[in-house]
Amino acid sequence: METKMALNYQGKSQKRSAVEKSINAFLIVYLCILLSKATVCTTLKYVWQSNPFNDEPWYNQKTNKERETFKILRMFTDFLSFMVLFNFIIPVSMYVTVEMQKFLGSFFIAWDKEMYDEEIREGALVNTSDLNEELGQVEYVFTDKTGTLTENSMKFIECCIDGHKYRGGISEVDGLSHTDGPLKYYGKAEKCREELFLRALCLCHTVQIKEGDNVDGLIVNSGPKCTYISSSPDEIALVKGAKKYGFTFLGLEDDYMKVQNQKNEIEKYQLLHILNFDPVRRRMSVIVKTSTGKFLLFCKGADSSVFPRVQQEEIQQTKVHVERNALDGYRTLCVAFKELTPEDYNKIDNQLSEARMALQDREEKMARIFDDIEKDMHLIGATAVEDRLQEHVAETIEALQAAGMKVWVLTGDKMETAKSTCYASRLFQTNTELLELTTKTMGDGERKEDRLHELLLEYHKKLLQDFPKNRGHLKRSWTVSQEYGLIVDGSTLSLIFNSAQDSISSNYRSIFLQICLKCTAVLCCRMAPLQKAQIVRLVKNTKGNPITLSVGDGANDVSMILEAHVGIGIKGKEGRQAARNSDYAVPKFKHLRKLLLVHGHLYYVRIAHLVQYFFYKNLCFILPQFLYQFFCGFSQQPLYDAAYLTMYNICFTSLPILAYSLLEQHINIDSLTSDPRLYMKISDNAMLQWKPFLYWTFLGAFEGLAFFFGVYFLFQNSSLEDHGKVFGNWTFGTIVFTILVFTVTLKLALDTRFWTWMNHFVIWGSLAFYVFFSFFWGGIIWPFLKQQRMYFVFAYMVTSIPTLLAIVLLIFVSLSPEILLIVFKNAKRKTHQVTKRLPSSGTSTIFMLSQTSSNHSFSWNE
Repeated sequence: METKMALNYQGKSQKRSAVEKSINAFLIVYLCILLSKATVCTTLKYVWQSNPFNDEPWYNQKTNKERETFKILRMFTDFLSFMVLFNFIIPVSMYVTVEMQKFLGSFFIAWDKEMYDEEIREGALVNTSDLNEELGQVEYVFTDKTGTLTENSMKFIECCIDGHKYRGGISEVDGLSHTDGPLKYYGKAEKCREELFLRALCLCHTVQIKEGDNVDGLIVNSGPKCTYISSSPDEIALVKGAKKYGFTFLGLEDDYMKVQNQKNEIEKYQLLHILNFDPVRRRMSVIVKTSTGKFLLFCKGADSSVFPRVQQEEIQQTKVHVERNALDGYRTLCVAFKELTPEDYNKIDNQLSEARMALQDREEKMARIFDDIEKDMHLIGATAVEDRLQEHVAETIEALQAAGMKVWVLTGDKMETAKSTCYASRLFQTNTELLELTTKTMGDGERKEDRLHELLLEYHKKLLQDFPKNRGHLKRSWTVSQEYGLIVDGSTLSLIFNSAQDSISSNYRSIFLQICLKCTAVLCCRMAPLQKAQIVRLVKNTKGNPITLSVGDGANDVSMILEAHVGIGIKGKEGRQAARNSDYAVPKFKHLRKLLLVHGHLYYVRIAHLVQYFFYKNLCFILPQFLYQFFCGFSQQPLYDAAYLTMYNICFTSLPILAYSLLEQHINIDSLTSDPRLYMKISDNAMLQWKPFLYWTFLGAFEGLAFFFGVYFLFQNSSLEDHGKVFGNWTFGTIVFTILVFTVTLKLALDTRFWTWMNHFVIWGSLAFYVFFSFFWGGIIWPFLKQQRMYFVFAYMVTSIPTLLAIVLLIFVSLSPEILLIVFKNAKRKTHQVTKRLPSSGTSTIFMLSQTSSNHSFSWNE
C-alpha cells in the first residue's frame, strides 16, 4: 500500500448520467398519471353504481356474498384492478431498450477507424457504456499536461553546471548513439564539477537495463544489445544525456551501480538507499558508497523543492538558466549532492530501518527522515528536457472551447513550463489577461493569508466589472472583448483548501471558485494528485452541477479521473493505470474532439429521443384504454386483446426505436466535426427538459384522443359491412390498436433523418409483422384458449372499405401536428438561407456582415 498509485488512489464513486436522472423524474410524473387514472376510474365507478339500476340490473343480479363484501375492500380491489389495467403506461421495456442501446452503441466508439492510432496499434476503449450520452453534455474539461497534451517523449536539450551551459541533444525514444549536432559549451565549469554532475545523472535514478528482452512498459534502445527501462521517461532522457557527455550507466549488479567514465574505466558504487520520488517532496535521492569508502547523497528534483535545501549563495547562477529554460517550455530538474560522514550515514541507516519497520504512521516517519536527510546540500546544476506537444492539440482545445467547454490544465510541472505549453496549445491567447495566485505573487512572509485574501478580492472585483450580473446566469457565454486566464499553484491551493479556520477556508473557496468559473481557462501547476481531485470535486459540486470530464495518462491522474462525471484515459507511455480506471480510453488527446463533438452529440440525441418516444407511445397506447372505461361502466373491461397488450412493446414497436437510437444522424458527422457550436444546442440536457417532455406528452394525449374518438364516431353507424353485420367491441379495440401501431411507427419514420437499409427493414418490417400476426392470431381456432374472441376479427375489419379509409384518415389526422411542424421548420430554414444569400444593396451587405461578426459576443444558447 506504499506505492504511488495506492497513496494517491481515491475510491470509485457511482456515476449516473443526467439522462438517468431525467428518466426518474419523468417516471414519477407518469406514475402520478397512473395513480390519478386509477383513482378517477374507481371513484367514478362508485358514482355510476350509486344508481341501483346501474349497480344491479335485472339481468345481472349480485350474489349474497357480493352484497355482504366490505365496501372499502371492494373499492381497494377495484383500485388495484385499474392499476393493473393501466400499468402499461409505465415504460418498463424502455429500461431494457436503453441498456441495449448503450451496450451496442458503445461498439461504434471502439470501431471508429479515425480514433485508431497506428503507432501503438490500438483504438479507443470503452470500459463502461452507461455514460455514452454524458459525452454530449460536458461543460468542464480537466486535463493533465505531461503525456496528455504532450507526447511524453523526452529529448535532452541542455544542462547547466555551476552556471555554465552545455547544449547538445539526444532523443530518448529513437535510441540513436549520436548527438543531434555538435555539443556547444558556453564557458566551462571545473573538470571535477562536470564529472560530479554527470555521475549524479548516472546514479540518481531508478533506470534498469534489460539485455535482448522484449519488456512491457517504456522501452528505449541504449545500444545494439541492451535497453533502458524506467517508470519515468525523464530519467531515461537524463541517463542518455549523460552518456553523450562520456558517462554511461551500465546497470545494477549485486547492489552495485556500474558507470563507465570518459576514460572508459568502470566505476562501481554501492547503492545503499533510495529515497523515492513522491508528489509532495517533488524530488528523489540516492545514497551510494564509492570504492574509496566515501558516502555520497545525490538528489534531483524540482527547483522549488531543491533550492530551499542547498546553500543560498549557489542558487542564483543556476536559477537564471532554470527560469529561461522554463519559459522556453522545457522541463527542468535541479541536481544537488552532499557528502556524508560514516557517523552520519550510520545514524541515517538506523533511522530508515526503524521507520520502515514501524507499524503505525510509517509514511509520516519516513517523510520526516527524508526531510532531515535532504538538507544542507550543495547545488551542482540543472537539466532541461523537451516534451513536445502532441499533434492537433491546439486545434482540439480550440474546438472544445468553441463548443462551449472550459478547459483547465492540472499539472505537477513548473509554472513557467506549463504556461508555455498553454500558450503553444492555444489555451491562453495573446490577448488573454493572466491572473496569478502563486507563491511569487503572495510572497514568503507570514502575511500569506492576508495577501491571498487581498488578491482574491481584487481579482473577484475585476471579473465582476467585466461580467455584469445579467450575464452571470448564462452558461457557455463567450465574449471577444477581454478574456481572462487564471494561474494557481499547489501551495496556494493548500492555503485555500486547508485554512486554519473553517469559516475563512470556506470563504476563500467560494471566492476562488467564482473567479475560476468566470475565467475562460485555468492553469493549476505544481499540484499533487489528490489536489487535482479536489479541484474537480469543487467544480462538480457547484450550483447547477455542471458535467465534468477529466483526461490523464498516468497513475497520478487516476484520482481526478475517478472524481469527474466522465473519466478519459490516454494510452500513453506511463502504463495503463489511467486507461484501466477510466470510463473511456483513447490513444491521443486529439481523439477527444470526435469522441465529444460527434459520438457524444449523437449518443445524447439518440437516447433523449428514445426516452421521450417511449413515454409518448405508451401514453398513446393506454389513453384510449382509460377513455373506454367511460363507455363500459368502469368495469375494467380491456379495450385491446391480451396478445396485443403483450406484443405492443415487445414486438410491434421495439425494433424501430432501437435501430433509430443506434443509427440516427440528425446532422452529418462532417458538420458536427467542423462546427463545434452545434454541441451547444444540446447543452444543459436540452432535449430532456420539461418543455420538450410536455410537448411529447401533449402530442401523445392528442393522438390518443384522436384514435379513440375518431373510431367512436365511426361506430355511430355500427353496420360497416355491406351485408349488415354489426362490429363488436373487439373490432373497435382492434381498429384503435391498428391506428396506434401505424401512427407511432410512422411518427418515428418522420423523425428519421439518416435512412439505412436497417431502418427501412425494421420500420416497414414491424408494420408488416403486425398485419401478419393479426391475420395469423385471428385466423386459427387456438385449442388452449377458452374464448376465441379474436377469431377473424382482423380479417373482417380489413375487408370493410369504410373502415380502411377511416384508419388511413385517422392516421393522417394524428400525424398532422408533426407534419405541419416539419413543413414549418423546412420553410423557416429555406427562408433563413435565402436571406443570408441575398444582400440586395451595399448597405444591407454591410449590415449583414456586422451582424454576423457580432454573433460571437452573445451566448450560443438556442
